[in-house]
Amino acid sequence: MKVPTKFLTALLLVAAGAGNALAFHSGGVAACDGCHTVHNSSGGMAASTKGSANQYLLQGSDPSSTCLICHSGSTPTDSYRVATNPPPPLGLPPVQLTPGGDFAWLQKNYSWVDPATGLAVSSSGDAHGHNIIANDFLYFQDARNALAPGGTYPSASLSCISCHDPHGGYRILDSSGTVAKGGKPIAGSGSYGALPTASEAVGSYRMLAGAGYAPASYPLAPFVNDPPSAVSPATYNRSESTSDTRVAYGRGMSEWCGNCHAGLTHSSYPGDTVGNHPSGNSAKLPADVVATYNAYIATGNLGGTVANAYTSMVPFEEGTSDATQLAIATTSTAGPSVDDNVTCLTCHRAHASAWDSATRWNCAKGVYLTVAGSWPGIDAPTLQGQSGPASTGKTMAEYQQGMYGRPASQYATNQWSLCNKCHENDAYKQ
Repeated sequence: MKVPTKFLTALLLVAAGAGNALAFHSGGVAACDGCHTVHNSSGGMAASTKGSANQYLLQGSDPSSTCLICHSGSTPTDSYRVATNPPPPLGLPPVQLTPGGDFAWLQKNYSWVDPATGLAVSSSGDAHGHNIIANDFLYFQDARNALAPGGTYPSASLSCISCHDPHGGYRILDSSGTVAKGGKPIAGSGSYGALPTASEAVGSYRMLAGAGYAPASYPLAPFVNDPPSAVSPATYNRSESTSDTRVAYGRGMSEWCGNCHAGLTHSSYPGDTVGNHPSGNSAKLPADVVATYNAYIATGNLGGTVANAYTSMVPFEEGTSDATQLAIATTSTAGPSVDDNVTCLTCHRAHASAWDSATRWNCAKGVYLTVAGSWPGIDAPTLQGQSGPASTGKTMAEYQQGMYGRPASQYATNQWSLCNKCHENDAYKQ
């Protein structure tokens, strides 16, 4: 039985009114018929909204397509949208600005010629993030990697439910952040600072799956680590042109990413014996890094203060699972201390970004982030900003959206990589 369009529309309106889809998911399993058909139609064909058969009685032809029925759109007015649909053509940027990034960057391929070498360079959509398979929305398998980098999870099985438990079974049981698959019933979302009570739990952050989880599409490699502790502000899909959206990452994010990317994790300072940047609960920030982060404003400008040092372009973990503390941190502009640590999300976005490897800024291809006081782009006012690795084939509008709407004036005239927010080594280059 196909769910009537008016029913799905009602669900969307309820979710939109909540701002973060709490009315639908409520921290755990949602209304069954929001995602599934009740039964197969005559002849054994699944009565999905897209008309494609599937074995899970889904509204879409696959899990991610089902998720994107609600979690995509052409305007950023609803916080829970994670993909611009339809994807904008080259020259126009995706519009969703959630902390995890917009999956539409996966459908944008760029190419340019390096003027220094005369060689063609490219930045493929596949390189911009996690290539979820959502056939109804034209998202397909990563053509570059058969397996997750640093792990064994097959790219042919990657979907939204590879990370998020669609039935929301993982829950936070107490104020210390204890996670379990069962126990007290889930009374609401744990993504926004709600606390469990003596009789009720809250759902894990973003309904992320935990230890023992294995999606039906690939049940051979169950997770070994539980979801991270984190709290999001209620409003988070917005331009950061005037202020940052601060998700307070508490602890455990890198360990959770290690469920699929264990070979890329390295957990402590000093030194790095495996060729990967330290990240995780043990990767506490050294005092010199803390001092640099809190002083660094832009290339050549080390006049910052701790109270206003935070930037969501280079976030960090707070080193706690206390949801009350994390909820307070979402409104803070303060930088880190030696109690805080690096996480995978310090440099990467969880879904996708404008840049290779889903980094938060262009650190893989190109030298400057700004050129002559402007964002680079093929339509930039200076020749240096129009060509080569500075623009990465994007228009200025695309580049600025990749920086979450920030004005170029927020940085130096010729701004170097934001790696320098922690490892300042560029003041002399200005």
